[in-house]
Amino acid sequence: MKKLINIFLVTVVLLHTACTDELNQYPNVEETSKTVYSDPANYISALAKCYSSFVTAGQEKGGGDADLSSNNGYDYMRCYFNVQEAGTDELGSTWIEGDNIGDLSFLSWDANDPWVADMYYRCYYSISLCNEFLKNASDSKISAFTEEEQAEIKSYREEARFLRAMAYSHAIDLFHDVPFADESVIGSSKLPEEIKAPKLFDFLVTELKDCSEGMHDVDACEYGHAPRAAAWMLLSRLYLNAEVYEAGTKYDSCMIYSQKVIDEGYALESDYSKLFNADNHLRVGRGNEIIFPLVVDGTSVLSWGATTYLVCGEVDTDYGAVASEVGCTLAWSMFRIRGEVPALFDLENDNRAMFYTEGQNQYMENGIDDRTGGYFVQKWSNLTDAGEPATNTTSDGVNTDFPMFRLADAYLMYAESAARSGKDMATALSYVNDLRSHRNAASVSESELIATSDGIPYKFFLDERARELYWECVRRTDLVRFGCFTGNKYIWQWKGGVKDGKAVNDKYNIYPIPSAELSANPNLSNDDY
Repeated sequence: MKKLINIFLVTVVLLHTACTDELNQYPNVEETSKTVYSDPANYISALAKCYSSFVTAGQEKGGGDADLSSNNGYDYMRCYFNVQEAGTDELGSTWIEGDNIGDLSFLSWDANDPWVADMYYRCYYSISLCNEFLKNASDSKISAFTEEEQAEIKSYREEARFLRAMAYSHAIDLFHDVPFADESVIGSSKLPEEIKAPKLFDFLVTELKDCSEGMHDVDACEYGHAPRAAAWMLLSRLYLNAEVYEAGTKYDSCMIYSQKVIDEGYALESDYSKLFNADNHLRVGRGNEIIFPLVVDGTSVLSWGATTYLVCGEVDTDYGAVASEVGCTLAWSMFRIRGEVPALFDLENDNRAMFYTEGQNQYMENGIDDRTGGYFVQKWSNLTDAGEPATNTTSDGVNTDFPMFRLADAYLMYAESAARSGKDMATALSYVNDLRSHRNAASVSESELIATSDGIPYKFFLDERARELYWECVRRTDLVRFGCFTGNKYIWQWKGGVKDGKAVNDKYNIYPIPSAELSANPNLSNDDY
């Protein structure tokens, strides 16, 4: 079993419970016992809860003793995967009605959608945990501790700021104009004010630059903790998508911070499959590709979402490969990949094309929930490097971490920004072809990087990011940036709920603030819902 460090050993010293009144669901964390923060040894436990809030749904195995009363009751990453992937060309959900995912799949949701609401409240629950930690980790709060204890807590404080920024970055990307709350609001009865996306963008940029100064570098960072390069990766993503957030174009800044990540000492992994197996914790840190993973363990950090959802969900033993091929004992038969994405690959000469095709139709001619249409994905695995199942997924989850940030993405962000800004194309091309060489894919030319294809400028990067990052929770964001998620610039099968696909209203580029939240907080509004 992987070493979890002490960060994930608390399930829990702290019990944080959000308000469950339907019309008052803004994260309202109960006051933590004063005895918790009176002992400096407990701060790591409090930080652990901030981290684990992204991959677990409650205090007990599989989400029991839930943190939040929610529609579906699943963890942050199961919600995030669905809102980022379900409506795109990367995912076809078999259990479309049983999982209430039809409106996400067909880009027809409204402000009452259960997954949209759950994602919103998961973002703010994680933000609330980080806010409480930060309130209790201020200089004045820890002044009575030893200098060594204070130094350690201050380093934890920077990690909590990063985690809060990550949750807020998802909120700005999904919802744009959102309520803002930091540690100063804890204990206040005043409802949070709405912050416009450009202002939140500025806050996040300042916050990430500042907290990265106090985070550990790649060599000093323990497994499970976020290194400073994670903050730089998040900055790069924000800068790459700045125009979407009405913050102007920031491609030069994206190149700067992507380069900082590249210079930090990480290295591309030649065996793509090992980035997504049960031993992928061995691919973290200097000389490896994974910069920051969300830690998942089949027994200690067990979730029925996160990577358990991906590994078990991709298996369908009625039509696909046997479950043991990806280390499962339980097939959930949840989803396949829509036909447009495999069409982007040279299936015989690209190691990233991890699809089970035998007996399957590439396209979903008979509907998204027809399991004979769409290839099965075998990218995510619960197998160790030795090819053995890491856990029994009938009773436990998987041992596969979720790589939130990888070096490959830094390469692609740098190169796309270079192409869009017309700067340093030689370096951009070298990064792209280095990556493709590691994936056994043919090299490309500079003209391909800057070409307009199918009416889409720089389409190479939209396609390459699908080839490299499919099912890693970036596709919706990428499609929005390229102006392809809604509208008619790019149509895929079942987009908009019809077989041949259709354009949908541009309002679907942004998810709505949930109706219950609007009722609870009159400071908030939805422009188009």
